[in-house]
Amino acid sequence: MAPNHERAFAERPEVYAVWGQLNGAIKAGMDLRRYELATLAAARRLRSSYCCLAHGQVLAGLGEPVLEIARDHHAAGLSEIDVAVMDLAERVVDDATSIDDADLQRLRALGLSETEIMDVVLAAAARCFFSKTLDALGVLPDANYAKLEPELREALVVGRPIAVS
Repeated sequence: MAPNHERAFAERPEVYAVWGQLNGAIKAGMDLRRYELATLAAARRLRSSYCCLAHGQVLAGLGEPVLEIARDHHAAGLSEIDVAVMDLAERVVDDATSIDDADLQRLRALGLSETEIMDVVLAAAARCFFSKTLDALGVLPDANYAKLEPELREALVVGRPIAVS
């Protein structure tokens, strides 16, 4: 059976296909770990349980302390670059119009190129489209996420509950 997020696009499969191309292009230009950190930060700010669960699971598979990151990425033992990336992703979600050159200078000073900064912005902005679409259509995270460790599951369910079946 297809995941709930795929079934949500049954009315517009061409949009889902283009989403896959866009998201793939964004991911292809980024380090996977950085993409997942930026995406988790954006999803958490968007209160998207589905995306937090999905991307938290990927980060866990990469050996990251997802519970600590989900609770407070500033106190999770991440590098200064990782924290700055997650902070920028959150700012994109919260109010992209408030981001100015000084905000981006923080990332430049940490060694990120203009392309790497843009990739973080693209990852967060793309997450806005996907998460908002799923939530507006009432899509629940797949039931298999209920198998996650309870404390981690609780930290990643920030909006809609996990589907029962």
